[in-house]
Parts: sequence; C-alpha cells; structure tokens
Amino acid sequence: MYLAGQAQGYGATEIYSASLPTNAPLSAQGWTLTRNPAGELLPLAGRSLSGNWDGKGGRHSPSYVRGWDTREGTWVERIYYAGAAENLWGPYTIGFLQWDGAQWVDQVEPAFVANEEWEHGSVYEPNLVYHDGKWKMWYVAGSNHEDYLVHGYAESQDGKTGWTKHVVFAPPEMKMFDFCVRQRDDAFDAIFARVWVGGGAPPAETGLWWSRAQNPSGKLSDWNPPVQIMTAEDRGWHSGPWKPSFQFDGQAGTRALVFFDGAYRTDDPGPFPFAFTVGCLDIDLPASLFPMTTTEIL
Repeated sequence: MYLAGQAQGYGATEIYSASLPTNAPLSAQGWTLTRNPAGELLPLAGRSLSGNWDGKGGRHSPSYVRGWDTREGTWVERIYYAGAAENLWGPYTIGFLQWDGAQWVDQVEPAFVANEEWEHGSVYEPNLVYHDGKWKMWYVAGSNHEDYLVHGYAESQDGKTGWTKHVVFAPPEMKMFDFCVRQRDDAFDAIFARVWVGGGAPPAETGLWWSRAQNPSGKLSDWNPPVQIMTAEDRGWHSGPWKPSFQFDGQAGTRALVFFDGAYRTDDPGPFPFAFTVGCLDIDLPASLFPMTTTEIL
C-alpha cells in the first residue's frame, strides 16, 4: 500500500508504504508501515531530482500503475502523485516515481500540468490505468479553497508526454474526486468520491459511488448510472470519505476492499485542526448494478 502523510504532523508531505505479512491475503487489517532501523517512517523516494516542483508543498494522492513506455520500449511501474512546489495547498502539478528494479526514482519535472482555463492552474488527485496502448488519466482541477472542483481526463502514449487535449470528465457541480478504475474480468469498475468543501452540512450525495463500463472511457456518459456505496455520515474518526482505492478478492470475484481517506477534527488551535485517517469498506460489487451488501471496517 502506498499512502501520503506527514511523519511529524508538519512539513512537506511524503509518500510512504505499508505492507501485510508475507503470503497474507488481502485484508483491511494487519498493515505495517515501513520504517528504517531507527524506527522512523521511511519515505518511498528522495527529492534529489524533483525538489523544484514537489519540494516544499510535498507529494499527495499516490496512484500506482503499470504500463508500456513507448520511449523506453519496456514495461514500467510508476506511482503518480500531485506535487506542490511551494505550499501544501497547491497549486499542483502531476508527476511520478518510477521503479528502476531496486528503488523508486523521482523525476526532474512533472509529467502533466494545467493548460486549460477551466483547470484554474492546478491539477491533482491523479488516477490512471494502462489500456489499449494508452495511459489514461482522470484527475481533479481547481482548488478546495475556491470551492471549485472539476474532473478532467487525458491520454498519453508514454504517460509523460504528448497528452491529448484536456477535457472535462465531470462538471464542477458534481464535486467528483478520485475516479479510481479497476479491470474485472472483461469490464471495468470505477469507485469515486463526491466531496463537500462548502459550508454547512454535506448534501446526501456526498460520499463514495460505484459504476461499471465495458471500457475505461473518458466520457462519463459511457459509464453506467452510479450507485452510492457510502455516505458522509460522521463516524467520529471520519466523515465525507475520499481517495478510494480498491482491489477485488480474485480477478472475477465480487468482494472488494475499498480503502479510503477520512478526517476528524482535533483540539489543535492552529490553522488546520484536522487529522487524516485511512479506512476500509468491505463490499460486494456484483457484475451488474443492483443492491449490494457493505461492511465498514474500523
């Protein structure tokens, strides 16, 4: 598991890893964060190359993907993330760490930057799949501070250059966050968050949603009408879940574990009185959209 955080609660965020015991089945519990011999959390990679674009604001929202790099002529493993040059709150660009066979290596410059007026100069929350010879990316543009979130989509042959025109995948009024896609059998599942960053109580549609499509399309209309699988109910340790990432128990199975981010308010008098958490939803996702069973794991 790859996740972002602050080891001491301040400073630029890093990407860390956690693992289950060797040969253990996929589970919501039993994860151990990777630490160095001194017991300190061990960041996944250094910043000797990427510091100019992710040095002060940190690395956010990691997304693992394996795909074919046409330039290198080989299969590569990458962890895409949003990087911020100066401030934790952005603006952001999107880049990646790449596995070289021994370690994760940072990159000199980001792979994807905002270039459309509707993106408001910031792109983040990347989610990618490699399909049909293309790197396909869904991402958020805008900012929480402006209460403006629009979901975008673009494709590339090598995942770092030559991106197609950035197009709107979901409009700002949907407040869509983290459109995470996984292949299952001969079709594709997507789980995404709808968030609420405005004042007052969140509307009923805030939470996690699930949809299906025959292919991982860059048009929202090609996906089946979504079904809500989690609300924004305040559970104490989280409310308004976001950043879903899920895996099925078997390629063609129906049981999925959906890991997600949450937050709760603390007594800290500072400018950000919240702590982030990671939760998991154990859910049955059938091959067609109809009622299912869910179990939220604390």
